[in-house]
Amino acid sequence: MSEISVGNGAWVLVGDGRRALFFQNHGDAELLDLRIVETRIDDNPSTREQGSDKPGRSFASKGGVRSAVEDSDWHELEEERFARAMADRINHAAESGELSQIVIVAPPRTLGDIRKELSHKAQGKVVGELAKDLTRHPLKDIEKALARTTS
Repeated sequence: MSEISVGNGAWVLVGDGRRALFFQNHGDAELLDLRIVETRIDDNPSTREQGSDKPGRSFASKGGVRSAVEDSDWHELEEERFARAMADRINHAAESGELSQIVIVAPPRTLGDIRKELSHKAQGKVVGELAKDLTRHPLKDIEKALARTTS
């Protein structure tokens, strides 16, 4: 695993499919002092609360055979939309010069969803990624996970 260096002024996104915490480091790479820049929370109920009662049916073109159509996973679709919104925020900050570096901390699936939506300029600002869900962890645990170890 490569070492992540969160320098002074660097942003850190800690997110999952429902929550996004944007921080800025006011310390240095060894002694992080993360302060909140922005917080986003998405209301994403389970699929059964968002979808219909029964899956739809389709008819075969020959023979009159019917089959069920797989229901959409509305919860998963909303998580993907939220990941795009996080990427859009990073893209905007990169384009406007609001951020010079960013470290992204998210579960593997969310991390991949964010990564594929980043602009070329924003991709150049990413200095590290950590495939973990730390959204519900205390700030000191997030800082500890990102602090550069001196050996």
